[in-house]
Amino acid sequence: MKRLIPVIVLAMVLASGSAWAADATATLDAMSAYVWRGITVNDSVVLQPMLDVSKNGFGANVWANYDLNDYHDDTPDDYEFSEVDLTLYYGFSVQKLGITVGVIDYLFPAGGKDTVEAYASLSYPLIGGLSAAFDFYWDVDQVTSYYTDLGLTYGMDLMDKLSLSLGAKIGYAGEDFAEYYSGGTDAGFHDYTLSAGLTYDLGAGLKAGAKLAYTGSVDSDVLPDGNPYGAHDVELYGGLTVSYAF
Repeated sequence: MKRLIPVIVLAMVLASGSAWAADATATLDAMSAYVWRGITVNDSVVLQPMLDVSKNGFGANVWANYDLNDYHDDTPDDYEFSEVDLTLYYGFSVQKLGITVGVIDYLFPAGGKDTVEAYASLSYPLIGGLSAAFDFYWDVDQVTSYYTDLGLTYGMDLMDKLSLSLGAKIGYAGEDFAEYYSGGTDAGFHDYTLSAGLTYDLGAGLKAGAKLAYTGSVDSDVLPDGNPYGAHDVELYGGLTVSYAF
């Protein structure tokens, strides 16, 4: 957990009321399952807190997954943080094109091999509330391989303080990534996700909302179906979220 300390300290300094003060957002999601790139990590209820701070394009992010139940176990043996992700990034824009580059350190305090990914993300507004995004992740630790996804998002205001967001995303995995993380045998289209969310602005930086997502395997040779960890199991999941910007 030593790698966790510098990022937490940096986040606290940036979010403090000093000359270094930056934009900060804290969120807490309560989800019916933890699904990562189509892979079912936990099929039971999880809590996922996050803190993100940024200033002049530079940012630090701490995200965690807290298991309330063990995977495939209706009776929890131990309430614990199973994953903590540390991200450092820099974002900028070239005309309408948004560009973000960064590095993610994946830590598994409850067991598992830590790993590191470098990534680059592109976003571009299309028309109205519709925008496109492209993400590329390169695992530089456990496997020398990649995962990439292409997505569309649409946002609109339903009424005063209430907004709707819709999303569609498809992911593609390299052969070594699919073999190590998903139990697949080939490179190819890995997963797809359709999502919807509602957000209500409570004022004073506080927001509350709900999320719903449906995910599926595109190719069973890349992302096999099944119920062991590392395969595609849960398809429909969702939850509630609350965020505070300060």
